Amino acid sequence: MIPLNEHLKLRQAEVDAALDRLTPPESTLPETIHKAMRYSLFAGGKRIRPVLCLDAAAAISDQNPGVFEAACSLEMIHTYSLIHDDLPALDNDDYRRGKPTNHKVFGEAMAILAGDSLLTLAFQTLTRASGLDATRKVALIEELSFASGTDEGMIGGQVIDIQSERLPPTADLLARIHRAKTGALLRASVRMGAVCGGADATQMDAISRYGEHIGLAFQIVDDILDVEESSEALGKTAGKDAAQGKITFPAVYGLETSRTMAADECAKAHAALEPFGDRAVRLHQIADLIVHRKS
Repeated sequence: MIPLNEHLKLRQAEVDAALDRLTPPESTLPETIHKAMRYSLFAGGKRIRPVLCLDAAAAISDQNPGVFEAACSLEMIHTYSLIHDDLPALDNDDYRRGKPTNHKVFGEAMAILAGDSLLTLAFQTLTRASGLDATRKVALIEELSFASGTDEGMIGGQVIDIQSERLPPTADLLARIHRAKTGALLRASVRMGAVCGGADATQMDAISRYGEHIGLAFQIVDDILDVEESSEALGKTAGKDAAQGKITFPAVYGLETSRTMAADECAKAHAALEPFGDRAVRLHQIADLIVHRKS
């Protein structure tokens, strides 16, 4: 078995090739919107959500029709959310993944439309997934729409995050924000892979618990890195959470307790994978990577 870093590079290359195939070329009219979409979509990033989707499917079966469409739809949704998060009306950030944010390059109007276009393209991509019957396509659309939406999904988490700025940081409010804002899409990543892999109810339950634990660990570490790392290391503006009065894990629990919490969630993620045995080795490795990353 090749080392994890080589595995991730291969997966990222596979995802990039699929995204390139599924996203209209820059030369497609109207050219500006396709340039803006592709600018952010191919600006770098770890591709953690599509990789989780691919590796969750592989933990269940060697036959995973439609898995690359599912993986790419997740990255499209994630990228659209970043474009909109960076807008002046939200986080007002100038840099993302070490490059000027979309609205700094293409203007606010085109950035809004680029995000809208990636959101739309994500669901179009799922409807065209090859080798999947209608039942599994509907299941994928349900997973992605719920994780992206307002009821315990990404948008709902963003709304609570905005409305809670400058409020006293509490554990309950923190949990509500991040279970939806970050955790929902990470949980959906492994569940969508499981759908493509033909998971049974027991497998879906196990992979869902894994997704919930790594989702929480991911956000805890993100909050810690915003305090400890530089803008250069993160590829985005560091220290903005504190500057904007956002409710974060370090703000509620302190840095040391936050680190302990991340490690605990990682351990629970490992335990959830027990039913998959050796087939889940990559998911185990990714859980560790999430907790120990520096960007």
